[in-house]
Amino acid sequence: MEPFDGPNRFARQGAVREPRCGTSGKRRNVANGPIWTIKRFRVNMKRSDDAEPEIRERYSMARRILVVDDDPHIREVICFALEKAEFAPVIARDGAEALERFATDPPQLVVLDVGMPEMDGLEVCREIRKTSDVPILFLSARDDEIDRVLGLEIGGDDYVTKPFSPRELIARVNVILKRTAPRSAEPEQHDEPVQHGHLVLDAARHLAAFNGEDLALTSIEFAILKTMISRPGIVFDRDKIMAAAYGSNIHVSNRTIDSHIRNVRAKLQDAGCATGIETVHGVGFRLGACEAG
Repeated sequence: MEPFDGPNRFARQGAVREPRCGTSGKRRNVANGPIWTIKRFRVNMKRSDDAEPEIRERYSMARRILVVDDDPHIREVICFALEKAEFAPVIARDGAEALERFATDPPQLVVLDVGMPEMDGLEVCREIRKTSDVPILFLSARDDEIDRVLGLEIGGDDYVTKPFSPRELIARVNVILKRTAPRSAEPEQHDEPVQHGHLVLDAARHLAAFNGEDLALTSIEFAILKTMISRPGIVFDRDKIMAAAYGSNIHVSNRTIDSHIRNVRAKLQDAGCATGIETVHGVGFRLGACEAG
């Protein structure tokens, strides 16, 4: 899998940053609406035989993020922001290339544009979900709410709408990766598996099962179910669910939370759970008895 512009970009490029990245690949005057722009320049540094391996080692140790978008300007902005955050971005220009790169060297996370020609982001997500539960962060145009909701329903972990702030995108990437990262605590500090009815959650190994059948949950869905099983029968409003799933600095719409709840409920039902997540109208949601139907 080829990284974005190679590891030497760490040492040779910089940027002038403005607040947001728009939906168009054209650079605009700030007076017409702010947008990130990229300005390349050479860093005044001496090249040495020792510097190159060090740069390459730093790049190889960074977490790989697959960036899939047909707009070259948006790809460049995202990749620059990721590199500044010490990730290793890998680019794909369309859905077919994304699947090829994913199969060759799976990344730690995928940033995936919904509105690509030929094979769109939703179809790419469906293909990836056949073999992997790698986190997927969708990019979606502001007026494509149906696509955003559908993306979450077919296995997306989160989405960012265009025009977007690269800082917000990096924040969401960090939240998702932090939640899915393996724990480094000593065995005695690991959380013990929690059982409620026939539902079992093992937070230390990030596993969930109902009546012995594994549940294929995204990181967001797992966080929601972990919160609910910690206090079964207690009603959680959407704000509490959002804080548990995304953290205190990330905000999403109520419809997004509803989509995640609907996904968890459907996966429990498919596993034979007749009393999973219950809706308390006008208040929120609670975990039911989790008995087999």
